[in-house]
Amino acid sequence: TLPPCLHPFFLRDPSTAYALLFEAVAKTVIEVCRSHLGGTPGLIALLHTWNQQLGYLPHIHCISTGGGLNGDGTKWIAPRPKFFLPVRKLSVVFRGKLLEALEVALASGRLGTSQAAGRFLLHRAALQSFVVYSKPPMAGPEQVLRYLGRYTHRIAIGNERIVAYDSGEVTFRYKDRRDGGRRKSRTLSALEFLRLFLRHVVPRGFVRVRHFGLLANGIKAHRLALARELLDAPAAPTPS
Repeated sequence: TLPPCLHPFFLRDPSTAYALLFEAVAKTVIEVCRSHLGGTPGLIALLHTWNQQLGYLPHIHCISTGGGLNGDGTKWIAPRPKFFLPVRKLSVVFRGKLLEALEVALASGRLGTSQAAGRFLLHRAALQSFVVYSKPPMAGPEQVLRYLGRYTHRIAIGNERIVAYDSGEVTFRYKDRRDGGRRKSRTLSALEFLRLFLRHVVPRGFVRVRHFGLLANGIKAHRLALARELLDAPAAPTPS
């Protein structure tokens, strides 16, 4: 999750900024996994930009393999029980990688922001802690698929949450997570509702689900087969 002071970069040049966010997240997890475990993991990463009230909250959801392949692919390295990677280290590395990437993009004239304004935003962000949230492993492949299914094709708000449209105003339901998940409603003018909704429409052709590490396109077939062999796991089912 990003500090709000970086949002102008993402709103002005979403294609560039979202791509840099993906790269920073992937490089962070892979680098920390290599330094902490000595192996390269596989990652499935998904861009998410909203909260329940249509607020702008760009962040990446990641599912990682529990461990990874060593450098020459001869060994699967698993983490110790109930611990994968140090979250505080992930936060620090993520901040450094994303700010460095944004700084390079700014210097090359991208991000739609002046040099002075951009450097000011980057300085503010460097003074803040970045949030990395880690959850326990999922209970099997079925739960992983359900988790992914909740996000891969979801949009900022579905029809089921829109309660009414009356006199140029839209009312919708949301969960207030700061109030114990209580269900509440919010009413906005139609124009404001559309403005908030359209901030979450990604650029045409932008890929919201990406794969990295041993799941990266082009190597995943070979790497997954190797991982299954090292783990003495059954072969992948053949699609019917």
